[in-house]
Amino acid sequence: MNLNQVSLPVSDMQAATAFYLRLGFTQIVDTPHYARFMCPQGDATFSLSLEAGGHSGSAVIYFEHEALDEWVAELQDKCIEFDQLPTDQRYLWREAVLRDPAGNKIKLYWAGENRLNPPWRVTIKGET
Repeated sequence: MNLNQVSLPVSDMQAATAFYLRLGFTQIVDTPHYARFMCPQGDATFSLSLEAGGHSGSAVIYFEHEALDEWVAELQDKCIEFDQLPTDQRYLWREAVLRDPAGNKIKLYWAGENRLNPPWRVTIKGET
């Protein structure tokens, strides 16, 4: 199992993106509603998601596993309930969704090469 990213809700995407670029992260996806960054070391990423109507401060945690469908079946055998079974997504990931006992959303997924190198990957130079 590999922890991929945490998605943080933000109300001002431009300000949040500028802040994380200043901290030294490398931006790899840039849209008006979503930005993703690579950490300076390793291949871990995190993202920002625009929450127009405010947000509760919750995060979405992603865990990647190459054998996603088998992993989900194993968890179902352990009576783990899912909001969504593995489903191919338009952003080229296969995801299953569940919640922890506190109600935090967890996405189990497999993205392969598309995790760090999606077809829409951007190159944005950080501020110096």
